[in-house]
Amino acid sequence: MAISHNLLLVLIALFMISAATAIFLDSPTPSPVISPHDHTFSPSLFPNVLSSLGFQQLSAAASSANLSTTGTPVTVFATADSSLITCPTCSLPLLLQEHSVPGLYPLHFLRSLAFGTKLETLAPNRCLTVTFSATSRDPKVFINGVEVAQPDLFNNGMILVHGLRGFVSHLSPLSCNVERMSSLSFDSFPLPNSVSTVSSASPFSVMRFMLKDAIIRLRNSGYSIVALALRVKYAELSELKAMTVFALDDVSIFASGGHAYLPHFKFHVVPNRRIMAGEMVSLPAGTVLPTMEGEQKLVVTTAGGGGVLAPMKINYVRVVHFDLLHNTRIVIHGVSVSFPHMHHHVTADQKGFAQMEQSHAHCDVSGSSGVCDVHDDFAPANMRSSVLGNIEEQEGL
Repeated sequence: MAISHNLLLVLIALFMISAATAIFLDSPTPSPVISPHDHTFSPSLFPNVLSSLGFQQLSAAASSANLSTTGTPVTVFATADSSLITCPTCSLPLLLQEHSVPGLYPLHFLRSLAFGTKLETLAPNRCLTVTFSATSRDPKVFINGVEVAQPDLFNNGMILVHGLRGFVSHLSPLSCNVERMSSLSFDSFPLPNSVSTVSSASPFSVMRFMLKDAIIRLRNSGYSIVALALRVKYAELSELKAMTVFALDDVSIFASGGHAYLPHFKFHVVPNRRIMAGEMVSLPAGTVLPTMEGEQKLVVTTAGGGGVLAPMKINYVRVVHFDLLHNTRIVIHGVSVSFPHMHHHVTADQKGFAQMEQSHAHCDVSGSSGVCDVHDDFAPANMRSSVLGNIEEQEGL
């Protein structure tokens, strides 16, 4: 039985990897630093910052480049006025977009990237390539062959500016297609009249950037299978306004009891709600949360606030890591095992949460389906003991 389970896990992982590869370009890139808070950028913010740093020509072009409408932190690789002389025919608004990357990439982060990594820019289908000098303990960083001569000139958590010095030109339309295994490209902004108008992007364009952020960070923090699941479900997830994900780490997925997570990944996603730790622990027992798996719901079986001795549980499963990862649209919490399904009748209270009214039948968390037909404090004591015993056995308690 153990061999067949291992074989099933390997086949599932191979399927996820092949499906993800067919949909996305692979990326070894560590995550940029994304601020967890929503930001509003005034139209004058980018021009003022660039002007104060001495980038007068880019400052004059910043308003036309519409960088302030992205709704996400931005890293600007700013070109000196003297370097712009080398490109007299360049469109400065487009050039600025081609040198602006969603997310914050300080120097130490750039140095951690693989040689030749491509960074998707705010200009559609344009990517910057990161390379390094071959020697020294602190290698110099180059963006499309131009040295980052003045790193980390400005960083307020919303805008990060690096100064470049050298020859510049517009990026090639093929800049994201070379060395495909070193890049991760998502749907890009429209390009009317040769300059991308970021403000005309779809309302869920920020969600695409936030999914990219979550995928890369999960891959580099021991949750690579969940990252693959996000990639495979990308088209569906990118239509959401926000989401809360309950994640199982790679070790737990391949351990006993973790094989039910992948087939029921959407059961672990609460759509259009970003429930941070503070709100999560305040949910009372019996609160019902919707999931992306049809009519299947999640139920708070043990309210938060009990600390180590009485940790919060959802569907009888412990939440072991709150706010494991979060950005402006997504929050991910770590759980100990895959959620069993709970069938119950629900009604809605005045706060808008659905409360369990009654429940009965049986519970089976040992099988592959992970079905559990019980109510937290309303189930018979012997049934609750059986349920908790099965789950705790899977958790290795």
